[in-house]
Amino acid sequence: FWICMRLLVPTFFKDSSRPVQLYVVLLHILVTLWFPLHLLLHLLLLPSTADFFKNLTMSLTCVACSLKHVAHLYHLPQIVEIESLIEQLDTFIASEQEHRYYQDHVYCHARRFTRCLYISFGMVYAVFLFGVFVQVISGKWELLYPAYFPFDLESNGLLGAVALGYQVFSMLVEGFQALGNDTYTPLTLCLLAGHIHLWSIRMGQLGYVEEEAATNHQRLLEYIEQHKLLVRFHNLVSRTISEVQLVQLGGCGATLCIIVSYMLFFVGDTISLVYYLVFFGVVCVQLFPSCYFASEVAEEVERLPYAIFSSRWYDQSRDHRFNLLIFTQLTLGNRGWVIKAGGLIELNLNAFFATLKMAYSLFAV
Repeated sequence: FWICMRLLVPTFFKDSSRPVQLYVVLLHILVTLWFPLHLLLHLLLLPSTADFFKNLTMSLTCVACSLKHVAHLYHLPQIVEIESLIEQLDTFIASEQEHRYYQDHVYCHARRFTRCLYISFGMVYAVFLFGVFVQVISGKWELLYPAYFPFDLESNGLLGAVALGYQVFSMLVEGFQALGNDTYTPLTLCLLAGHIHLWSIRMGQLGYVEEEAATNHQRLLEYIEQHKLLVRFHNLVSRTISEVQLVQLGGCGATLCIIVSYMLFFVGDTISLVYYLVFFGVVCVQLFPSCYFASEVAEEVERLPYAIFSSRWYDQSRDHRFNLLIFTQLTLGNRGWVIKAGGLIELNLNAFFATLKMAYSLFAV
């Protein structure tokens, strides 16, 4: 994620020289703004049905990608704070059981997801670049996607080559934007669910280790402070992914429908068929992990009161029991926490299946 951000917005990392500022402005005007816009403007020219669907497969994806990228840029300060919270929470991992859980579950899930994401993006761009290479070798300077340009491409081969190069360059930049967009939410939710579970392990073992009562009470106060960090972590994650996931759900549903429609009725060559099949899989990979890990977070939040009650509270001091009682009541209120996309749609596996149903309904229509 940070590699993509350093490539796309180096000015955020205190690199504010004039050439770098010009690079950032031109990149976002030419790619983030103009690339999806020049695709959408083509729809006003009343293209053929095949060109209409071919345009929509990419224009919807690019509009969603640009909107998600802008939302991430807006929330970059909060994302930096989230990273500092993760570093603080990592320092609390002490026992062998916690280390084993972190390695076998949190780190393993994150590694599997990133590997799947990289493979899917690599496949779609390998097929994409192969198609570009075949087109260049054949000497055809046709646009990859039907789009609007303020000049005649057919009468001037040089302008046609420039337009093709612009679309290829923009697609590569959009790939970095998409990689940053689709990496942040699932991995952050994965880490949040993992740290909540580690805190539950810690809390459930309180009092079972041979320590003095005063030490147990002090440990309880430390766990309450750690819980505050988790609350802040949860709030920041909910804020930073809200707009992104709203665009993700709507964009993925519409894109899946358009891709299937275009493949079934208009794709005639093998390269395009393979490309759109891989493209379909990439859209699903974009959507599923965020919903899955959001469900994991919700389940871990539900278990917090049970973790507190599992500690050996019954033979502790009166102050310990009093603090634990109030703390349990506070965590019972946490069970109402939900991460919502745009403040409207609860993000979980139900949202994933609802999006697939929406795509099928649009296709049926």
